[in-house]
Amino acid sequence: MIKILVVEDDAGLNMTVCAFLRKNGYEVTGCMHANDAYNAMYNNLFDLIISDVMMPQIDGFEFAETVRKINQTIPIIFMTARDDFTAKQKGFTAGIDDYLVKPVDLDELLLRISAILRRAKISQSKKLTVGSLTLDADAISAVSDGKEIQLTAREFNLIYKLLSYPNKTFTRLQLMDEFWDADSNATPRAVDVYITKIRDKLSAAGCSGFEIATVHGLGYKAVVK
Repeated sequence: MIKILVVEDDAGLNMTVCAFLRKNGYEVTGCMHANDAYNAMYNNLFDLIISDVMMPQIDGFEFAETVRKINQTIPIIFMTARDDFTAKQKGFTAGIDDYLVKPVDLDELLLRISAILRRAKISQSKKLTVGSLTLDADAISAVSDGKEIQLTAREFNLIYKLLSYPNKTFTRLQLMDEFWDADSNATPRAVDVYITKIRDKLSAAGCSGFEIATVHGLGYKAVVK
């Protein structure tokens, strides 16, 4: 299911947009502020972001610029009351893909989402290629130089997460919160064990173009070479 992040500080509009998108088959997370959105992104893989511009503390422009630093491909739609050319220019310069002026026609929003996802080919496939490695989230498969790498579902999810946010450090606790059940008796050491297994499998397959680096005292990050 396509996952959409909605960042809008108007609680009523946030709820309305989220409910409408869920009714039309999307999995939606709503956030009131950019900082909440950052936290949501650390713990989930989203396919598209819808963001307001005029928000307290961190506005939509700064939010979009920050998102682009950690993810260069995720589509971003601005949904704002600002209808001036300067705002539009600043938004597209920051890296957004589309711009809608409030009041937003929800049916039009739905059409724009479909068009952007179609262009990004996200609706057909969730594939991520880094160096010689290609990860297919739909098939939960990993292939390097034409040879499939046998990964467990958890191993796949961990490497997919890290490679989706190159140079972003994830703590052991963040990874455990997402990929281990809440009632699990596992300790943060379990993350180290899984990362070691992943490294061994990727090395044996001759994967190149990136490495899974240890950030001492914190966790791990993917470094693209």
